[in-house]
Amino acid sequence: MSVEAREARQPWILLAPALSAVTLLLFVPLLFILVYSFWLRTATGADQPGFFLDNWREALTDPFYRDILLSTLRIAAITTAVCALMGYPTAYFIARSRGDKLLMVLLLMLPFWISYIIRTMSWINILGASGAANAALMALGVVSEPVNMLYNEAAVILGLTHYLLPFMILNVFVSLEGIDANVEAAANSLGATRWQSFLEVTLPLSLPGLAAGGLLCFVLGAGTYITPLILGGPRDAMFANLVFEAIITQLNWPLGSALSLMLLLVLGALVAIYNRYLGMTQLMKGLG
Repeated sequence: MSVEAREARQPWILLAPALSAVTLLLFVPLLFILVYSFWLRTATGADQPGFFLDNWREALTDPFYRDILLSTLRIAAITTAVCALMGYPTAYFIARSRGDKLLMVLLLMLPFWISYIIRTMSWINILGASGAANAALMALGVVSEPVNMLYNEAAVILGLTHYLLPFMILNVFVSLEGIDANVEAAANSLGATRWQSFLEVTLPLSLPGLAAGGLLCFVLGAGTYITPLILGGPRDAMFANLVFEAIITQLNWPLGSALSLMLLLVLGALVAIYNRYLGMTQLMKGLG
């Protein structure tokens, strides 16, 4: 074997362990899900192997699934907007702070050291009828009886914001850190106010990080089922809850597989649109 051929094979040899792991842990399970989605659940409860379009027909034509999907995308979009409004000022403060930025980022990462389920359930002790929020309102005389703050869409959005906000802050922080401080100084020296330099220089240059954080928040928010399961009511189910219900409760693997792939295709299309117009480079920076 020639030297050129060996050098050409070396990258693939180095990538072989990672590619094998991705294939076994991602693509092979997806292939099984795709095959299951064309099976048929019989009246006896058994799964009939074959190539049937019944599950896909039901998932694509039933208004119930369509409405839940649209509601899921709407909740994810609202959550993303809230995370952007709250996360950008926080990330800007950290990026422009003269203090210990590493410590601030570490404090931002602390919630990840606690289980996501525990963090979500903690809102029950805060928003419940006997929780801290109602106790404070009643002590201040604002209300005379507990206010129902749980098991509604607002509670779901609050829980998702609590979960996803660090992702937004980290992505925007990375983007702001990559902006040369001399650019803002140059704008100020040319007569721009600090607000003008922010709107015309800093904000446009940080938009890729904001878009990357928005994509992460939207995809993760649309794909979660724990938050609506714990904080939402019967009418606040999201699409992932339908997948959970079909597979775990009804043991209908074919329908659950079709629903999961349907959500995957919708979110994958959004990621493809993002990659088409903004590229994945900034997203990789945020994940790193």
